[in-house]
Amino acid sequence: MADADLVWEVAIFDDPDGGRIVVWPHLPCVRMSNELRTREHWDGLGLIASEEDIAIWPEEEKQERESPGVHVSAAHASGTVLGRLMDDLITLEIEGPSIPDPEPLRLLHHAKNARGGMPIFPIEPSMEDEDWIDWLTRAADAQVTMGSLLSRITVSRRWKKRRKLATPRVAKNRGVSIDMGAASVSSAAWWEEECSGLTDALIEERALRMASRIRGALSSMRESRVDDSSIGGPSLLVPVHQPRMSTLVDAIMAWPDAESIDPVK
Repeated sequence: MADADLVWEVAIFDDPDGGRIVVWPHLPCVRMSNELRTREHWDGLGLIASEEDIAIWPEEEKQERESPGVHVSAAHASGTVLGRLMDDLITLEIEGPSIPDPEPLRLLHHAKNARGGMPIFPIEPSMEDEDWIDWLTRAADAQVTMGSLLSRITVSRRWKKRRKLATPRVAKNRGVSIDMGAASVSSAAWWEEECSGLTDALIEERALRMASRIRGALSSMRESRVDDSSIGGPSLLVPVHQPRMSTLVDAIMAWPDAESIDPVK
């Protein structure tokens, strides 16, 4: 991708076996404007979340209706990297922050209600998946090395540096305000902190697993003849946090073998 890798437009891929993958970038915990939402046709939804996560979102949404801001307040006070992101987003004139993440939740509701219900796929493996647990264990080990622990002491200074370095990476778009651009920069800093300590090999392995499951979701749609388009196959929409976009795109372009995956019940 270009140097300005924090992009706002979808990336569309024609799968060699048929159908399309539509990857749409959005900001975490931010409600995107209509101008920035994709208008591409899609027949199924792939969410970068586990089946367990997806099942929790409606309950979190209910809790948010009963106590507005409860999840954001908890995250803000947590002292975590997510709390730093909340701290940044709260100061900006944007629609957010909101938890649960509003864009995946909006698309989840749409998929459930449109055309009698469209298939919804958990792109992140379940905690019952042994290979995934192995990756999580190795990732945790990498992130608790002495160097990683010491680096947390200087997180405030590093956070400011990450935001500064991310500024020129934000792609221009007429629908993006100064505050949305600032939210993009903070989101990039958040994701880099989340990945700190991980090796390039671990990051690539995770991305390739996601890409493999995305291809598997599309394969499941082809087999079930889920297709309401005229493009020669079904389209799978995959919303992804903007700072994760480039890594996921690279993984999809490697065309790993499709992993069998079933839609959520």
